[in-house]
Amino acid sequence: MKRRAILAFTLDHPGVLNKISMLIRKKMYNVDTLTVCRSRIPGVSRMTITLEENDEAKIIHIIKQLEKFTEVISAKELDTEHSYWREVAIVKLEVDAAHLDEFHGRYNFQILEQKSEDVHILQLAGSTRSIDAFLDEIGQEHIIEIARTGVTALEK
Repeated sequence: MKRRAILAFTLDHPGVLNKISMLIRKKMYNVDTLTVCRSRIPGVSRMTITLEENDEAKIIHIIKQLEKFTEVISAKELDTEHSYWREVAIVKLEVDAAHLDEFHGRYNFQILEQKSEDVHILQLAGSTRSIDAFLDEIGQEHIIEIARTGVTALEK
């Protein structure tokens, strides 16, 4: 399945997020990630919705349905070739510092705190693929806890 991102600008009103998520649920799509923040325009929110879908017609249908809502100012799909997609993860690991040093330079992470000699809290930033690769390489047995933001995207 192809990962797709829909960018929507909406009025910052109570219930808009619920309305949009209910539309997607009714169409039987599974939202992969959903991020929302204020835009630079007062009273307008910026929403990035990612989902897995190969069928172009279905994505176009969702966008047209979103645009019917009075609270939606605009909606469109973001092309991976013409946009940046990023995610942040905060990970608590039980791993010695020497093992962690092996990953510097290959992955974009920052040590936020060293809880003990072998317990570290990291912040990773980058593509979902990069974060997943780091987590796979470090090994599930070393991961104590993880929190991820979900994908946000911006046109080039």
